[in-house]
Amino acid sequence: MQDLSIGFVPLLDSAIVLAAEAKGFFIEEGLKVRLTRETSWSAIRDRLAVGSLQAAHVLAPMPIAANLGLFPLAPKLVAPIALGLGGNAVTVSAALGAAMEAEGDERDLDPAKAGAALKRVIAARRAEGLPPLRFGVVYVFSGHNLELRYWLAANGIDPDRDIEIVVLPPPFMPDAVEAGRIDGYCAGEPWNTIAARRGAARIVTVKAKIWRSSPEKVLALPADFVEANEETVAALLRGLYRASQWAAEPENHGELAAILSEPHHLNVDAAVLQPLLSGTVAISEKAEATVEDFFLTSAKAATFPWQSHALWFYSQIVRWGLCDHSAENAEIAKMSYRPDIYRRALQPLHTPLPGASLKVEGALKAPTPVGASAGGLILGPDGFFDGQTFDPDQVGAYIEQQKAAV
Repeated sequence: MQDLSIGFVPLLDSAIVLAAEAKGFFIEEGLKVRLTRETSWSAIRDRLAVGSLQAAHVLAPMPIAANLGLFPLAPKLVAPIALGLGGNAVTVSAALGAAMEAEGDERDLDPAKAGAALKRVIAARRAEGLPPLRFGVVYVFSGHNLELRYWLAANGIDPDRDIEIVVLPPPFMPDAVEAGRIDGYCAGEPWNTIAARRGAARIVTVKAKIWRSSPEKVLALPADFVEANEETVAALLRGLYRASQWAAEPENHGELAAILSEPHHLNVDAAVLQPLLSGTVAISEKAEATVEDFFLTSAKAATFPWQSHALWFYSQIVRWGLCDHSAENAEIAKMSYRPDIYRRALQPLHTPLPGASLKVEGALKAPTPVGASAGGLILGPDGFFDGQTFDPDQVGAYIEQQKAAV
């Protein structure tokens, strides 16, 4: 039986990793897995770099940034499976939430309304000579940072001039906003809901409305480990895929919430976690909303590592000046996600697998049957709240268009 150490950060979207271990899917695939709980993404990054982890639950842009050499000790990483779609939110302090409401935010999680209200608040603060609002993100190379910036810029807010962005580990966010150290943040659940339930903050929009059907975390493994352990990696992906199907069933949500709540996992009350698994989000201390496709583990090819997702993250890394664009860099980003490994690993399960590895993001306006290796695969709706689309064959033109819009 192959031994593996897998790192994770305590977040809702670690669900299929934790479930695969707890429910025995890894053991059934011939793997003995030891899970390692880390507080921060920098700890995950460093442990992958020095070889003390064979795999990890990571931010979706991290393998791309690693392969582009954008952080110290960057190991070459492979992302052969996504760990779900959605699952994060933008949260603001109770005071900022009230100010946004006074400027027209209707507390309905609409990203355009919330963004327009925030822009007016920022303008009013500037007129009064107040300092910029401070927002937290979990890591520079995170979907949180890139999607927060996309949301702000699409609403006419310059994320580098109109606000300040700082980095904090996700479990620290509720305390930071309650203490007034930050005015808002973008993080994965349950750290938005926890602050909202305390009455310290309010959720103003969610990832599932900013970029619907988009990835949040992926599994990353060092490239040399993948090359030397093909069968082990295939078994790992099968265990995760089976866990993703189990986690998607509503009748399993109570048990899944209990698994996630354990002290060595998220250490959060299961009563807080279970509603999130079906998309019910605590907007504030007393208000909830149910968000369609808030967090998906299996539906809509939720675990498929689309290379168009990788290229969109790359486009935003370039857009915000974190690396230069070149055909070589775009190819590195694209090949950080490996649908070929995913397809080979899952072939014995006879499950529907997308026939393509890239798609135009935002093109599907309704649930749509798509070409697959077996019947029954439906994708969409997907896309960006501002109506834009992303064609992975036109990365350069997209980057120039976005830079001009800032």
